[in-house]
This record gives sequence, structure tokens and C-alpha cells, in this order.
Amino acid sequence: MKVELPDLAATAALGARIADRLRPGDVVALSGGLGAGKTTLARAIIAALGHPGEVPSPSFAIIETYDPPTVRLPLVHADFYRLERPEEAEEIGLDDYREGAALLAEWPEHAGGFAHEPACLSLRLETAETGRIAIVEGGADWLGRLP
Repeated sequence: MKVELPDLAATAALGARIADRLRPGDVVALSGGLGAGKTTLARAIIAALGHPGEVPSPSFAIIETYDPPTVRLPLVHADFYRLERPEEAEEIGLDDYREGAALLAEWPEHAGGFAHEPACLSLRLETAETGRIAIVEGGADWLGRLP
């Protein structure tokens, strides 16, 4: 499914719809080129989950975590851009971070990808003449929950 994102308000609305349906164990895989809006959408999801403050990009830290009560559910926000090999995701303990939490994954292909997981919601963000477009595909666990 394609979702048009002509402005920041549309991106925030999509983020809110995703946040409303997000469960522990889910993965939201955000892919697209540099400047496509991955971090903007991740920030919208985190804000919609209740986080009141700034959301730093995890580009250098690779992983940022958010825990209740500041968010509705435990959340891991990861930016895998700097990984050189998918095995590095294991080396930094990604599985431990993910236990009982939802995962927002920017540049998921650098970590080996998550589309094979039934709880993965994949969003490919592309720039368009009128803003951005999100191409959304849900795994089996997202059927009936797609935003």
C-alpha cells in the first residue's frame, strides 16, 4: 500500500497510526535513501507513544531505548547505517535490547533485514514531487492492524 506524505502533519499522522497499533515484539523497518524521512517518521512514532522530549537520532549511538512511563511500551530505536556487517547487530546485543520491546529500525538492511519476521511492518520512504511516499508492507502479524 502507498501512503502519500505531502507534509510533516501527514508524517505525524502516519506515525500516530503506527504507534496506536504497535505491540512489544513488533519491528517497524524504515528504509529509504538519505533524507527520505526515516528519522522524522521514527520521531513521530516515539512522540505518539507518549515521549514528551527531544528524540535524538541514534546515528552515532546506534541504539536509543525508551521505557514506560515516558512511552506506552518499551521501545528500541536503532539506526544501523554505520554497521559494516549484519553480524554487528548481534555483537551490540540487539536481541537483548529487543526482548519485550518494539523495535524501530532505520537502515534495516544493514542489520540483515527484518522483513522475514511476521511482526515486521516495512516502510520504504521515497521522495516525490509533492513531499514523500511511504510504501507499506506488513508481515502476517500486522494483517488487520495496518495503519
